Amino acid sequence: MKQNDKTKKAVLYVHGKGGSADESGFYIPLFPDCIVTGLDYKTFTPWETGREIRDAVMKLKNEYGEIIIVANSIGAFFCMSADICSLINEAYFISPVVDMEKLIKGMMAYQNVTEEELKAKGEINDLSWEYLCYIRQHPVRWTAPTHILYGENDGLTPYDTVLEFAEKTGASLLVMKGGEHWFHTDGQMKFLSEWIKSTYKGEKA
Repeated sequence: MKQNDKTKKAVLYVHGKGGSADESGFYIPLFPDCIVTGLDYKTFTPWETGREIRDAVMKLKNEYGEIIIVANSIGAFFCMSADICSLINEAYFISPVVDMEKLIKGMMAYQNVTEEELKAKGEINDLSWEYLCYIRQHPVRWTAPTHILYGENDGLTPYDTVLEFAEKTGASLLVMKGGEHWFHTDGQMKFLSEWIKSTYKGEKA
């Protein structure tokens, strides 16, 4: 296939913590009319990883007519930190982290760490004062058409939080009964596949 083919569509898969770009292979048959690639990002902060994602989207935008994002967990948060709404056509978020400040504050409470302590030390275990300050100074502003898949038993993001985000952004929201934050069992992945097949309006396999 030639480069700069604006008649083609591209899917960029952004994995979650502990994942890899290789997971993008799962989505190839679900988007049969698209070129599917995964981003193997090297950083793990919204300002650095967001820049990596934006650069990858910009590159795809120069080559293809439409861009679709598929992102897992914190990968979705990084996408929302990348300032890419005007560059993409739609997004599919799986178990997205949609309120990072609330998540960090929950972790702080669990570890009995106060803001004063975190500010004084800079970093405590996996908590970072710089990270917390950044997300407060750069609130998520997400306007791209989005579809969300959420597991009923997600232990990372409360249902009320993801529902509020969906209502605020106009995103569709599907809840898998008995589903977890990490979609990985055969049943969960089948559910995920059917969700994309029923939502994606492009060509079917």
